[in-house]
Amino acid sequence: MNVKFALIQKTMGYNNLQPRANTKRIMEDPSVPRDVAERVERLEGAHLNGNEILPLWIGAVLAGNMAGISNKTLNIASAGFIATRMLYNYVYINQSTVRASWTRSALFFTSLGFPMYLLVKAGNLARKAL
Repeated sequence: MNVKFALIQKTMGYNNLQPRANTKRIMEDPSVPRDVAERVERLEGAHLNGNEILPLWIGAVLAGNMAGISNKTLNIASAGFIATRMLYNYVYINQSTVRASWTRSALFFTSLGFPMYLLVKAGNLARKAL
């Protein structure tokens, strides 16, 4: 079950008629404890960030496959990307200090390095093939 859904359902009831309004609704409800509302907002942010980086990752893996990057390299990059994204999400959802937010940002840029590495490597292989 989706963690954000479960938290909203438990706290004030999930509105399935307007699902995108649930985060705003819980943030504006004064009866909801501030830490719970902020956690829901962070869950939403982590989800959106994952949606934003996914096309880049898919494109990098496809480019790597088309350019002939070795399976070993693709697998290592994939494992690194997934591991850093999982850690990123954990820190994002559980952060409560400015220091932790900088850790989250460092993890984001680390995870961004994996698709960028594959794209550069794929581009170099494609250039050599010409």
